[in-house]
Amino acid sequence: MAIPELMAFIAILLLRGIVRLPSLHDAWSAKLGPPLINRIMARNRFKDIIQHLRFDDKDTRGERVATDRFAAISDVWGSFVANCITSYNPGRHITIDEQLFPTKTRCCFLQYIATKPDKFGIKFCVACDLKSKYVCKIIPYLGKDPSRPPGERLSENVVMKLMEPFMDEGRTVTTDNFFTSLSLARRLHSRKTTLLGTVNKIRRELPDSAKKNLAREEFSTQVFSTSGATLTVYVPKRKKTVCLLSSVHSVVETEATRKKKPNTVTDYNSMKCGVDVMDQMVRKYTVRSGTRRWPVAVFYNMIDIAALNAHVLYQACTGVKERRVDFLLELANELAQSHMAAKEVNEQNLQQQPPTPDVGKRALCQVKCCCRKNRATKRCMYCDKFACGKCIKEVWQCQKCSQNLY
Repeated sequence: MAIPELMAFIAILLLRGIVRLPSLHDAWSAKLGPPLINRIMARNRFKDIIQHLRFDDKDTRGERVATDRFAAISDVWGSFVANCITSYNPGRHITIDEQLFPTKTRCCFLQYIATKPDKFGIKFCVACDLKSKYVCKIIPYLGKDPSRPPGERLSENVVMKLMEPFMDEGRTVTTDNFFTSLSLARRLHSRKTTLLGTVNKIRRELPDSAKKNLAREEFSTQVFSTSGATLTVYVPKRKKTVCLLSSVHSVVETEATRKKKPNTVTDYNSMKCGVDVMDQMVRKYTVRSGTRRWPVAVFYNMIDIAALNAHVLYQACTGVKERRVDFLLELANELAQSHMAAKEVNEQNLQQQPPTPDVGKRALCQVKCCCRKNRATKRCMYCDKFACGKCIKEVWQCQKCSQNLY
């Protein structure tokens, strides 16, 4: 498969994500499917590529799996993540959260999260720019990591890996209670990066008065301070407390409203939604389809994120505000242009060939969809195969090529 054909294959995936149809065959339907798909590629060729889609050398996979569970797609994935890092300079605020890509394919790192809408899937840890929703860096969760230093928390290790390319530039990281800890805030502060996030109440570094379920008044605020960080304990309603750790706010102020929200809570509410909004945008025009192979499922997620990042880069470089659906249509059209041009040249060359064999020669029918051993003197104008009178649907066109085209 040449590169133009691979680009055309990705273009069809994008078109199928825009126009959701019940089955694969409906995409090539004259009544339901987009007309552009029929002109890009035949349905049987698309199914053949899907069936044989691989991302590594199977002969050497056994050696690489011993040290890398992601070996079946790690090379392609590494190139994709490197391009995401180098292609965009994120803003001041970065959100880190988890993404669960829904799939039920068999793999050793499949996750079950009951709180997610889709319970099963492959979990990714994502660093996303708050303003543009650009995916700056993404790491798959593969289970126990032998390269993690002993005694280091998994959450700290993930955040430091995600933020490594963006340190020492005065950025602010927003996390949830799984990632936030005092030791992480101090490590980030040493790299000129601040942290804001909710804290789990079982953390050891929290003071005892913050852990105890005291009878606090509604809309009350309690502030604890340590070197380089402040802890805010806010009561939004009875019998519920919210703990926020911040190395951004040296002074905590409350609003002059009935709820008396502190500024740490207000800032967290405005900065926590980066990854969640990104995931909603990706799922709206997802190329995800049913598959039994987890590398293909990861490839679908990679195409979704790449299309979203491409839209952000297009708007940042050109200054044109364009709807995502219009951008995806233009992107699919541009990806398929070179393959469609080569296809048209090939069809013109086939039409210029003599449609009949040499004088006095009759060949066996090569189509054999309506006959067994009929003789033929004519060729199909698309596949250049000999076709008898029963196997020809229109002038110089066999029935198989007619089904693939229409």
